[in-house]
Parts: sequence; C-alpha cells; structure tokens
Amino acid sequence: MGTHAVDQDVERLAAQARSALVREIERSGAWDADPIWREAFEAVPRHLFVPYYYVGVVGGFERLWGEERDPRRRERWVRGAYADAPLATRVRDGELISSSSQPSLMAKMLAELEVEDGHRVLEIGAGTGYNAALLAHRLGDDLVTTVDLDADITEAARTHLRAAGYHPTVVTGDGARGVPERAPYDRIIATCTLHSIPRAWLAQCAPGGRVLTPMATGLVALRVMDEEHAEGRFLHTAAFFVPLRGGGEPEGTHPHLGGLPRQARDHDLFRFLLTLTAGSLDPHEALALWQREGMPSRERYGITVSGDRAWAWLDDPEGPYAWPLP
Repeated sequence: MGTHAVDQDVERLAAQARSALVREIERSGAWDADPIWREAFEAVPRHLFVPYYYVGVVGGFERLWGEERDPRRRERWVRGAYADAPLATRVRDGELISSSSQPSLMAKMLAELEVEDGHRVLEIGAGTGYNAALLAHRLGDDLVTTVDLDADITEAARTHLRAAGYHPTVVTGDGARGVPERAPYDRIIATCTLHSIPRAWLAQCAPGGRVLTPMATGLVALRVMDEEHAEGRFLHTAAFFVPLRGGGEPEGTHPHLGGLPRQARDHDLFRFLLTLTAGSLDPHEALALWQREGMPSRERYGITVSGDRAWAWLDDPEGPYAWPLP
C-alpha cells in the first residue's frame, strides 16, 4: 500500500472515530453548560497530537504509533487516539511524566471555563497541544497562550499544533509564574494538579476573570476580584492529573492511614478531604468531621485567597471548617 493510500486510510478511520468520540462526549453531558464546544471537538484531529502513545501491558508499557507498517496496529493506534480515555504520552524510566487527558473531562473543563468570544486564555500545562488547539479553534490563535516547563514538551506541542493548522503562543517556562508578557487574561485553565493558587495568576487575570484548576482530586473554579483576592467552589467532578512541576510546589504528602476503617480509606470523597487538608488535619480528625458532616460532596468545599493567606473551607469561607493552604 502506498503512502498516499495509507494516509487516506488513516484520515478515513480518524474521521469515523472522531464522530464516535463526539457522540460519546455528547451523551456524557460534559459540554451541556456550553454546547458550542462540540464544534471544536468535531474539528480538531486528536490523532495528530498523539503520533505515539503508550498502553499499559503486563510488566510495563507498549508503544503504539502512527508510522506502524502493520495496518491492524495502525488501526489500533487511530482508534485508541479517539477513545474517551487519558493517553500516556511520555514515559521515563517506567514512570508516566505526561499524558493527554480524557476528552470528556477536557470538554467538561472547557465548558466550565465559561469563555466568551474575545477572551484571552492562558493554559498551564501544554501537554500534547490538543487542549490549546481546542481553545484556538474556539477563540482564534491570537487569544490563546499555553506554557510548559519542559522544552521537549513545548517543542512537540508546537509541531502537533502546526500539523493541525493552529498557531497559539507556546511558551517554555514555569507555569506557576504564568506568562506575564501576554497578560492580562480573562481565563486561566490548568491541566496539572496544584497544592495552592499561584499569586502570579491572580496578578495576570483581569478583574472578574475565572481560574479553573485541578486541586486535591477535584476541580476548583475561582472568580478573581483583583491581584490579591479570589474565591470559588469545587465542581462536583472528580479529576486526577499529574502534579505541576517547578514553581516550588511542595511534594505531595501522604498521611499515614493506619487505623482508619478501610471503607473510609477507599472512599473517593474521604480521600478528597484528606488530600485537600494534608498537613493541617490529622486523618482521624478528618474522618470524624467527614462522618459528622454526612460525607460531604466536593461542591460543598471551596478556596479563598486573600492577600498572603489562602485557605480551603467546607460550606462557608468564614465558617468553622477552614484549613490553610501552603
């Protein structure tokens, strides 16, 4: 089979798989808050952003890539690129260091970002470039900036974006410092987990701006009042992302869970509370609170930033349950 025929074959498969993915996201309700995102997911070819990725196999990872000679393996690569699942895109010494997020979660986050035409957006964590392409499709190249610490990642993201026909600004740098030279932003979205809210982001946000970032095992949406004040609640959704590298982020603390009932230890909402309050709430105190408050769901929690203080809270920023953030 000639190269041209192979390319046509891949494009045909990709178009079918992309349509199926869009239908799946539609059914999940992920973009119900802002259905215009459907157009971006229909248009942006995800397979160009994952020319290769890794799938877990017994004892490690197997690589699938677009240059496969075997048509069956090539088809596996295309179909996998459009699965509603996260894809491992960079593995170093057997450890996952970068991935492309689950498309329905990306759709949910983009819908919750509440963008409007003309908004300037900063993305923290360029990854493969796919999310930046979705943003650029909606808003235009000039209004989108994405930053990543690793030059290999930003170089690859630029290459993927060019191949797909998008040209947002891609910056190599520490995401915790933002990208001041392109500020102010109306929206900031992070695709990596944080332990605290970088003040640089608030300073680079226009008043009334919105910051959406993973934290603990959830997503918090903050409204920015000015460079020293922001507040918001967690969304209902669970979210697991690789941590932000650089930026003086503390290493994740893993509290000792000995003596806690297994039922609580394994419960998603209890683990969320433990992660959110790590370092400031003893796990046994956390369990007592969690049971007393009726196993609170994520949207009862929130974050407030005020001057040099930042804290997480349950139900009310000034209420009895508040925990300082690092």
